[in-house]
Parts: sequence; C-alpha cells; structure tokens
Amino acid sequence: MAFLSDLSGLLWGGPLLVAFLLVGGYYSLRTGFFQLFRFPVWWRASAGSLLRRRKGKKGAGVSQLQALSTALAATIGTGSIAGVAAAIFYGGPGTVFWMWVSALLGMMTGCAEKILAVRHREKGPDGQWRGGPMEYIRRGLNLPGLAKLYALLCVAETLVGGNLAQSNSIATALSAQVGTDRLAVGVVLAVVVSVVLLGGIRRVGRLSELLVPLMALLFLGGGLAVILTHVQAVPDALADIVRYAFQPRAAVGGYGMGLALRYGVARGVFTNEAGLGMSAIAHACADVEEPAEQGMWGIFEVFFATLVICTVTALVILTSGVYTPAGALEMIAQGSVPDSALGAPLTAASFATVLGGAGEWIVSVSLILFAFTSLLGAGYYGRRGLEALTGSRLAAGAYQLIFPGCVMLGAVADLSAVWELVDLLNGLLAIPNLLALLLLSPEALHLLGQWLRERRPAQAVSPGEEGAGDGSRRRGFRLRPGYRGQDGRRRARGKK
Repeated sequence: MAFLSDLSGLLWGGPLLVAFLLVGGYYSLRTGFFQLFRFPVWWRASAGSLLRRRKGKKGAGVSQLQALSTALAATIGTGSIAGVAAAIFYGGPGTVFWMWVSALLGMMTGCAEKILAVRHREKGPDGQWRGGPMEYIRRGLNLPGLAKLYALLCVAETLVGGNLAQSNSIATALSAQVGTDRLAVGVVLAVVVSVVLLGGIRRVGRLSELLVPLMALLFLGGGLAVILTHVQAVPDALADIVRYAFQPRAAVGGYGMGLALRYGVARGVFTNEAGLGMSAIAHACADVEEPAEQGMWGIFEVFFATLVICTVTALVILTSGVYTPAGALEMIAQGSVPDSALGAPLTAASFATVLGGAGEWIVSVSLILFAFTSLLGAGYYGRRGLEALTGSRLAAGAYQLIFPGCVMLGAVADLSAVWELVDLLNGLLAIPNLLALLLLSPEALHLLGQWLRERRPAQAVSPGEEGAGDGSRRRGFRLRPGYRGQDGRRRARGKK
C-alpha cells in the first residue's frame, strides 16, 4: 500500500492537479463561464427536457436519459458515498471545497468530452453508435497510437476503479450490515453482472434508467433529513470546509491545503469523471443529432454527481458528529484505521445518528444498487476499450471472463489499497484525454457556439449583437458559414 500511495501521490502532485484545473478553466474562460451564466440554457436542454414529451424514435443507440443514467451509475455509487467519506477522513474537511472547485470547472470539461464523443462517433458491426476518447483521439487528432494507449488504460481502470472498488464497497456494506460473507457476495455479483452485460449497452441503459433515479431520490431524501436535523451544525461545517481548504499544514502532522487539494480534486474527478473521458463512452451511444446538445447533459452529469450528491454526503458526515478532524488525525498517526471509520461504514454511521437502523439501510441499499449499476457501466466501458485496443472478438470474450473474476477478487480485497490504485489509474488515464481536449478545443468550442446561435430566434438578435450572445466573437470560437468538421461533414442543423 505504501508503494501505491507514494506513486499515486507523485502522480497527483502539482502538475496533474493543475492540468485538470487548467483544462476546465480554459473551457470556462473561453465560454464566459457558460456553466454559471447560461444556467437556464443547459438546464432546459438537459433536466428540463425530461418534462417535455419527445417523439418516440428508434435509432442506433440509447435514449439521452439512458446514456446519462449509465454514466451517472458508473460514478455516483462508491465515488459519491464511500469515496467522499474516505477523502474527508484522509484529507480533512477542506477536501469538500476543492471538490466543488473541480466540479465547477469540470462541468465544461465534461461538456467538451460529450461534444467530441458524439462528433467523432461511428457505428459498430452491430449497427449501434460507439465513441469516446478512443475515437476522438484517433479520428479527430489522427493519433491511433495515443488512442490505443487510452484504450489500454481504460481497460485497466474499469477492472480496478469500476470493478474492484465497486464490488469491495458492496461486500463491505453487506458485511457490516448483515454479516454476509464477502466471498459469497462476490460470487453472486459476478454471476448477475455477467448476465446483464451479455445484453449490451441497451440492457445496461434500461436498467440504469430504472435504478439510478430511484436510488438517488432515496439517498438524497435520507441525507437531507439528517442535515435538517443537525441544521445548527451546518454553519460550523461550512466554515471548516473553507478553513481547512487553505490551512497551512501543521509542523507535526495535521491537515493542510496540500492534502485537501490532492484528495479533493482526485475524489472530485472520480465522482464525476470529468477529464477522464470514460463517461463520454456512454454518451456517445445516445440518439442525438447535435453534439453540443449532448454536451449539456455532460454539464448536468457533473453538477448532479458532485455538487448535489457529494455535497449531501459531505454535510451529513461533517454535521453528524461521527467524524471529527482531531479523532481522524489521531487514528492516522497511530497507523490503525478501522474499516468502520472509512468509506460506506462512516457514511452509514452518520445517517444512523438521526435515522437509526433505517439510515444504515438507506446507505447500504443505495450504495449496493449504485455500485451494482457502476459495475455494469464499467463492464461496458472496459469491453469498448478492449475492442478499440485489439478489435478481436476473442479478446472481448476473454474480458467477459476476466471481469467477473475481478468482481470476486474485489469483494475480499483491502479497501485502502483499492482506493490508492484507483487514484493512480485515474491519473494515468487523464493524461492522454486532457491533451486531446486541449488540442481539439477549437472544434468543441465551435460546435457549442454554432448550436447556441441556431437555438436563438432570428428576431431575438439585435443588429451588431450576432454572435455575442454565445461569446463566439468575443472569446474566439467564431462561427464560420459552411463549416466542415475534420471528417468533412457539414454540421449545420438538419444537414450531414
């Protein structure tokens, strides 16, 4: 574990943290902080569209809600429940502040990923859409070697962060709640996951669409009940979040800004995947014509996964009294940190301060179902990565056996080691994707600007204002008539 921790700490040092913040900051600045000042636009195009009846259509993919649900299922399980608890324990309350910062900037990173994923997707042998960083690196940048490197890292991450970490959290929760044997949990999970994955992205999307909204409402309802009961502790919790975010580390031990920044950004990235690119694999399967339209769902995904779910988890932990910075630091200094002080057990204990046994069950059921759907999403991502890497059906068949094997291994693995390895692989995975996002930024920004102008009624644009509403002229992503993308297709609405 010490080796993994040192290597992960080296990778997540200044350069990689700065890279995440800079890419998100670059897109935010170029769009005039679209995620903040154009909130009504992306909200109406994403969550708001669920209230409008759409004409049914059968295309070469899944619905936008199914794509979003699959992407959310692969992140808000262990990342937003167990991951936030572990980050607060090791990094202090200040980690929450840097999660917020990374999420705010990551909203535009996620938007760009989804735009490029839809822009450069292609149809597979089964007639369904497939895309993601592998495709926009290969087709957009014409760098097949870098695309294969990303695919290789994607396979590795799905076997660890999307598999070992998920099954580990499920087994830990069931073991703590009802004393279920962890190996037995792993065997059952492996069988069920294998059966569902055989149905492909459509089956994964349908199941995620059913489970994710219900479990999100269950978890948020219980969490808000705990926070409201401890509402008098909320101001102190918020003050601790800000104070520890900028606090210099004590001379001997203690939380400090460096730890908060490292754990906050790393866990924030894990909870929303902005910058990693894997959720773009699910969004590329959506039945949508305009790339920028799917980009709005990318913004909503980061908003909901981190700024909503993670904030509720953090405030529950920080207001319940179960966790205290002094107590956590003492356990870390002694080198004896029990499982009950980390991850899902810590979150469950915080819920139990108000809801008793029901609170523990809410956390356990939410985590189990979120983590289960996360396994499904990771299984699809990993298979897509292997297809892009080898193009071999034999390799894909072998993955169908390896993935369930990792599910069983994860159920009995050491939780701390798993999380350290997750951070390491996430850092490696981000490098080629962040590079691609920067190199392809002119295309992504252009597509966003064009979509925004096409949405505006002609009469709403006053003389001399054309292009200003979406920042296209002021910020450099100018709309060129008859623009053709890198594969020669015209991107005007209704034309291909």
